[in-house]
Amino acid sequence: MKIGGNELRLGMLIEHNGKLWTVCKLQHVKPGKGGAFMQTELKELRTGTKLNERFRSDEAIERVRLDEEECQLLFRDGDTFTFMNTSTFDQISVDKSVIGDSACFLQDNMIVKITMYEGEVIGVVLPDTVVMEIVEADAVVKGQTAASSYKPAVLENGVRILVPPHIEAGTKVVVNTADVSYVERAK
Repeated sequence: MKIGGNELRLGMLIEHNGKLWTVCKLQHVKPGKGGAFMQTELKELRTGTKLNERFRSDEAIERVRLDEEECQLLFRDGDTFTFMNTSTFDQISVDKSVIGDSACFLQDNMIVKITMYEGEVIGVVLPDTVVMEIVEADAVVKGQTAASSYKPAVLENGVRILVPPHIEAGTKVVVNTADVSYVERAK
């Protein structure tokens, strides 16, 4: 779908110079001489490369539509994760590099959203939080109870996080997958 340069919005996905870009920053500029334009900062979707670009209002830009599919994790084979589309039951294989650092939070039968562009997987969105068990937690240091203090702990997947002093090894906790932080003790 073609849009004009003045129709760009933050977070929009566009195709420019044969690549997919996300609009990160946007500013409408009206110079004293000449026509108005949109000054944008674009981020390439696959590599993360940034680009500053100007678009005139009469310029045609290709807006990209993405497909989002709800999928369930079936199994992992090395660095490849196999998911099943919950509505069509098709299997989709995704490389760990596409998922990124959050791959360590994937659990069997977990429901995720897979983002696709023209049949190619370009992203996997995990749930906001997951329940994980603490396998190792440092002892509480006496005298640190006056202020809110946190101690280091290791999750079952090997990731280190900071937890409150009352959390011990064997406790199940809720972890935020976006910023890898402790949320609360699991019920």
